[in-house]
Amino acid sequence: MPRVAGAVASAALLLPLLSAAPSAVADVPEAGTLQGQFARAAARHGVPESVLLAVSYLQSRWDTHGGAPSVTGGYGPMHLTDARTALAESAAPHHSDGEEDARGDASRPVRSAAGSPTPAAVPAAAALPVRLRTLERASVLSGIPAEELRDSTAANIEGGAALLAAAQREAGLPASADPAEWYGAVARYSGADDSATAATYANDVFDVIRTGETRTTDSGQRVTLPAAPAVEPATEQVDALGLRQPAAGPVECPRSVACEWIPAPYEEFGDGDYGNHDKADRPSSQSIDYIVIHDTEATWDVTLKLVQDPTYVSWQYSLRSSDGHIAQHLPLKDVGWHAGNWFVNAKSVGLEHEGFLTSPDSWYTEAMYRTSARLVRYLAQRYDIPLDRQHILGHDTVPGTVTSTIRGMHTDPGPYWDWAHYFRLLGRPITPSAGPNAAVVTIRPDYSAHQPVYTGCVKAGEVCAPHGSGAVRLHIAPSADAPLVKDIGLRPGGQDSTTGVNDTGARASTGQSFAVAERRGEWTAIWYLGQKAWFHNPRKEPAAVNARGLVLTPREGLAEVPVYGRAYPEASAYPAGVPVQAVSPLPYKLLAGQRYVVGDRTPGEYYFAPVFDSSGHTVVRGQEEYYEIQFGHRVAFVKASDVRVSQG
Repeated sequence: MPRVAGAVASAALLLPLLSAAPSAVADVPEAGTLQGQFARAAARHGVPESVLLAVSYLQSRWDTHGGAPSVTGGYGPMHLTDARTALAESAAPHHSDGEEDARGDASRPVRSAAGSPTPAAVPAAAALPVRLRTLERASVLSGIPAEELRDSTAANIEGGAALLAAAQREAGLPASADPAEWYGAVARYSGADDSATAATYANDVFDVIRTGETRTTDSGQRVTLPAAPAVEPATEQVDALGLRQPAAGPVECPRSVACEWIPAPYEEFGDGDYGNHDKADRPSSQSIDYIVIHDTEATWDVTLKLVQDPTYVSWQYSLRSSDGHIAQHLPLKDVGWHAGNWFVNAKSVGLEHEGFLTSPDSWYTEAMYRTSARLVRYLAQRYDIPLDRQHILGHDTVPGTVTSTIRGMHTDPGPYWDWAHYFRLLGRPITPSAGPNAAVVTIRPDYSAHQPVYTGCVKAGEVCAPHGSGAVRLHIAPSADAPLVKDIGLRPGGQDSTTGVNDTGARASTGQSFAVAERRGEWTAIWYLGQKAWFHNPRKEPAAVNARGLVLTPREGLAEVPVYGRAYPEASAYPAGVPVQAVSPLPYKLLAGQRYVVGDRTPGEYYFAPVFDSSGHTVVRGQEEYYEIQFGHRVAFVKASDVRVSQG
C-alpha cells in the first residue's frame, strides 16, 4: 500500500510539470525516430533536450543494445538499472575459477583462487544500492511498467527524463529551459554516492553538450546533439546533494577522474603464506611496461570485498560501470597478482572493470570507457608506455607462462570490449598508416556492424545473442567454410578451434597488428601461431587497416626459433640464494620465412619475491634480451639473438 500511495503522489507532483513543460526544441523531429523520442520526452518532462541527449550519450552513446542489459543491469539508452534481474544470472568473480594462478610465479605455492569468495545469493531489491535500481523508480515516476522500460526505447527515454525531472524538482529548482541549471540533477542521475564522482560525471555530460555529438546508433538511426560551447553549468549545485567525500589516501590518478583509496591488505596468515600482493619499488627497481585491462564478473561491492581479502588476489584499480568511479588499491610501485604471468605482473598495472554478466549482449557504459581511458593515458604518460595493443593488453592477450598454464589463462575482457572506441578515447585512433600493399595490417572491423556468431555465452554450444565485436575469426584457407586455425597450446591433441565466446585459438582482435602472409581477393592471410591464418577483409567493408611496423623473422641459418611466455634471464645471471627460473619455451614455433610484428625489446628480468619480508626481494636482470611479438591472440617473447628485425 505505501508503494501505491507513493506512486500516486509522485504522479500528482509530476502533472503540473507536464502541463507546463516548455518545449526543448522548436521543430520536433519525425515521429518514431530516436531523435524524435528524445525531443518528445524532453518536452513532456520539462528537461532541456540537450541535457537528456548528453546524459544518454554518456551512458550508452544512444545505443539500444537490442534491449539487453549492461554489465550492471542498466537497460536502454538511458541505462535504467534493474540489477536484481541481472544479478540472477551473475557469474562467479573474475578470478574465482580456480584454474589460473593469478600471481603466476613458481617460486612460491600457487596463488589459486579455488575456494575464494563468491557472490552472495541474489539480494532483495531494497538491499541493492539506489544506483542499481533506478528502473524501479523510473516506473513509479512515469507510470510505465518496468517491463516496458526495459524493452521499449521510447519508454526507456521517458523513464530517464522522469528521473532527471524528479532530481531537479527534489533540489528545489525550476524546470528551467537553460541546460546550465541542470548540473545538480545530472550529478544526481549518475547514482554516485560521493561528490567527486557525481561532479566528474556531470562535467562529462556538459562537455558533451558543449562539444556536441553526431552518431549512427546500433539501431541504424542518426542522432545529433548540436554543440553549445557557451553553456557554463552551475557546478555549485553538487554541494547541495549531501554526498560523501571519497576516502582520502595516496591515490595516483589524473585530476580529470574521481578516485578514492581503498587499500588491498599486505598480511601474513600462517605457514609463511601471505597476500594479496608484493611490495616493490617500481619504476626504480624495474620499468612498468604494460597496462592490463580486465573485467571483474562481479558487482562493485563484491569486487571491493575481494580485493580487500588478504587470502585473495589484487590489482591496482577498480572502475565502476554506472558512473566511471575509480578506486585505487595498491601503490603503483607495488606488484599486484592479477594477470596470471609473473613477468607481466611485475611490469604492469592492472585495471578491473566492473561487470557481472556472462552473456555477450551485456555492455559497458560510456562513463566507464571515458574514465578508464583517462586513467590509462595518465599511466602511459607517467611511465612512457606506448599506446598500442602490445602494451595496453587485455587479460585475454597475456601469454601463459609455460605450456601447462596456457589452457588456464583468462579470456576477459573478451570479443565484446570495444577496443576501437577505447583507442579513440585514448587519443590514438586506429587509422591506416600505409598503402594497399602494406606488409602489416592492424585489425579493425566496424564494431557495430561486425557481428560474428559466438556460442557458449549461456550454455555450451548455444548460439549467443547477436552483438557487435572487435574480433575477427581466422581460417586455414580463404573461405568462410574452411576450418578455423588450430592452437596447439589450447588443444594439444590438435582439435579444431571453436566459435566459443571464450575460445581465443582462432581470433585476432581490434588494434592487434600482424605481418601479411598473402592476399587473395577479399581475404587476407597473416602469420599467426606459426601458420597462415585467413580472415575476410573485403575492400568495401574492411576488417583491418594497412599499417607500418617493425617485423622479425628467424635469423639466417635457423629453420625455427622457440617462443616464450615470459622473458626471464639466463641462468648465469642469478645470484646465490635466488633459484634459477627455467626459460621454458611454449609449444609453438616461429618458422623461417614467417614474420611477426615487434612490440618492444626488453632485457630478461625476474623479480624474486617469494616471502612476506620484502627486504630480501631482488630484481635479477640478465644480458639476454627479448622481443615481445604479436604471435597469436596473445603476445609472446622471442630471444633477440634468435631473430633479425626489419621494417615491415
